[in-house]
Amino acid sequence: MRISISTGTLFIYKPEKIFEMSREAGFDGVEVVINRDFGGHGGKRLIRNLARELPVFSIHAPFMPLDGWGGPVDGLKRCVEIAGECGAGVVNFHPPSWLNGELGFWRWLYGVKDYQKEIGQDTVKVTLENMPWTGKYQLNHYILSKTQQMIDFVTRKNLYLTFDCTHMGSGKANFINDFYLYYNSGRIRNIHFSDYGHGRQHLLPGHGILPLTRFLNHLRNTSYDDIVTLELSPHEFPTGEQIVLESLKEILAYLRAETAKPTP
Repeated sequence: MRISISTGTLFIYKPEKIFEMSREAGFDGVEVVINRDFGGHGGKRLIRNLARELPVFSIHAPFMPLDGWGGPVDGLKRCVEIAGECGAGVVNFHPPSWLNGELGFWRWLYGVKDYQKEIGQDTVKVTLENMPWTGKYQLNHYILSKTQQMIDFVTRKNLYLTFDCTHMGSGKANFINDFYLYYNSGRIRNIHFSDYGHGRQHLLPGHGILPLTRFLNHLRNTSYDDIVTLELSPHEFPTGEQIVLESLKEILAYLRAETAKPTP
């Protein structure tokens, strides 16, 4: 398994600093979340430059309006183009939100027949992410929120999956059974790793209620050999760059130890 870190984990820093810290901490690569740092016409050039510092394993398509990126469909297609140029093998995106009335995006999503051929150009793996349950009434505001419904859709449409632990854990604290349902579909290509507890997402491992060590032990015993991406809230860390860096090193050591295959 390749251990990656999402730029969202450190978004309080500039992208160049995020890549520098990620390299120093020892991560194998980075997932670039397209945010305002990549707005305008210089976003593509910035990602290419960053990829020289540390490999970009995956790109997360924008999930908010950004200058120069268009709507969700245009943003996804542009991410695939950039991924092909900088060697990123995966582009991830969120499904449409029914709460926000993303009907045009919804219609487009169902209109594509083969995502790897039509969108990924048979070069970049396009993944759809499972989304969280939030709010007072614990609602999931996105379509395809049921596990089997998502599996049926991605299988039919030749889409891959990004499995998000905190998102699944927000609806089912013991989420390992749902992980196996996704895993057995053969569609997972990236795992977003973080804890969840008491309505708060993307917590440090051990700061929530999810059985993350047990999950990693299960993962180790599968044949999964793709990306595990640390995706935390930057507000989880103490103040100070050096303390953040040491925390990242500790979490990375934990991830490597718990996912390492036993020596024959």
